[in-house]
Amino acid sequence: MTYSRDFRIKVIKTREIENLSMGKVAKRFGVGLASVLRWSKNIEAIKKRNRSTRTDMEALKRDVEQYPDAYQHERAIRLGVSDYCVWYALKCLGVTYKKNTSGPKGNPRKTLCFLRRDKETQGSGSFIGIC
Repeated sequence: MTYSRDFRIKVIKTREIENLSMGKVAKRFGVGLASVLRWSKNIEAIKKRNRSTRTDMEALKRDVEQYPDAYQHERAIRLGVSDYCVWYALKCLGVTYKKNTSGPKGNPRKTLCFLRRDKETQGSGSFIGIC
């Protein structure tokens, strides 16, 4: 929950004027102890996200086709989104990684597999590849 700047200032000033502990002032105003501690260090609200949480699915499809062996964090950097966002979008597209069992034992190689998506069951878009 985001509290207004005025409220945060009021909490910190009350603590200083009445010489209350952080626990007492947190209980008095009904906020968390961690919030009071954070506000005593920096009164300004901190913006947590610096990356987008939306992925352009077409751009991700092109990225998968262009870089089939790339790691998810590499894709996230290229697309300017979080790692979790790429993981979730790949899950929605039906893209998975499977071990190649036909390769030699000393050289475990990963092969990109696309799960077949039928237009009848999965909607209008299809993303079909070879496993």
